[in-house]
Amino acid sequence: MEMESAYKEALALDEQDELSAYRSRFISGDEKLIYLDGNSLGRLPAESKAIVDRTVNLEWGERLIRSWNADWFTKNRELGDKIARIAGASEGEVIVTDTTSVNLYKLAHAALKYKEGRRRIVTDELNFPSDIYILQGLVKAFGDGYELTVVPSRDGLTIDTGDLKANIDDNTALVSLSHVAFKSAFRYNMREITSLVHAKEAMMLWDLSHSIGAVPGELNASGADLAVGCTYKYLNGGPGSPAFLYVRKDLQDKLSSPIWGWFGEKNPFDFTLEYRHGEGISRFLAGTPPILALKTIEPTLDMMNEAGMERIRKKSVEQSEFLLKLAEEFLHPLGFRPGSPLDPEKRGSHVSLRHPEAYRICKALIDPGVGDYVVIPDFREPDNIRLGITPLYTTYTEIFLAVREISEIVENKLFLKYLSNREKVT
Repeated sequence: MEMESAYKEALALDEQDELSAYRSRFISGDEKLIYLDGNSLGRLPAESKAIVDRTVNLEWGERLIRSWNADWFTKNRELGDKIARIAGASEGEVIVTDTTSVNLYKLAHAALKYKEGRRRIVTDELNFPSDIYILQGLVKAFGDGYELTVVPSRDGLTIDTGDLKANIDDNTALVSLSHVAFKSAFRYNMREITSLVHAKEAMMLWDLSHSIGAVPGELNASGADLAVGCTYKYLNGGPGSPAFLYVRKDLQDKLSSPIWGWFGEKNPFDFTLEYRHGEGISRFLAGTPPILALKTIEPTLDMMNEAGMERIRKKSVEQSEFLLKLAEEFLHPLGFRPGSPLDPEKRGSHVSLRHPEAYRICKALIDPGVGDYVVIPDFREPDNIRLGITPLYTTYTEIFLAVREISEIVENKLFLKYLSNREKVT
């Protein structure tokens, strides 16, 4: 395949794209910028700007405290129900609150208390490091023989189901995994893994941060017990936007959050001095929600529920397959190799490409003085260029242009002028 024919194919695919109209609902003013960093921070929905203006000027500026009774007090529950539709959960099973790490702590702590007598937590080495840190802290805090087992990967990309199963025994209280791995995009079969965890009567906690909004959720269908996730990646909530948590309905009144905050109290405005757990999912709330950040999440949730997760996933697979095809044709001869599973059933919505000079290539891609376009991917140690595909706004033409830019940078050795010293945020 020649570059010109690949470009024509990209244009034709964009013409056929039934989700193309959603792109105009995001801010994308610079036509020379190709944004493929959706796994770290999604684009700004145009409606979010209007929402922030209205919240600041009218709700805060004019209505002041009265806005709490308008919709501020219930917004985290309302958004939770919208996320539930995307995650394959039911109404009243998801709530938006705190950060992913805080939510993971709350739910993992609750699971260990519920499974008292069992002292093992199982995770894998592809899990997001922050998740592993939280689990390590819990093991240390609980003490008395509690242990964390981290299942290794055989190939650095995937986890063998047999290896995972071999580490789940009658002493296992909790298995905590990322649905989609942050580096390789390896995707677990949620139903299969949850089933084998339940076969040992352990609890299953999924981190959906790298799958929510790109992969149709199966929380209810799989029987998952618990889940957490962030909202600033595919859900486009903005930097540091609040996270969410899921607790299966039949477990909500059996589990207890370790953080007894006033929003988790049965009736916080009674101001009683003895804590009473809130009802249902509300018991997992803690402090006052950040309203400005909370409200920016809603526009993308509405778009996703309107577009439908099956259509979003279909485009995600087709675009990642197109990217992998272009990479094989134009980048593999230049020393690249796949950093993600080739089987779309085992992959999320980002593609990692591995190269010994990945970091310096990324530096060249984002430099406006190099090439015809600025391409913003992200770098993941030790040698991954991670390209995030967000179906609501990523185009096939952008994918082609990104591959062309990478090819030209490597062929012409333009990356050599950059230092290998890592910046703090990569």
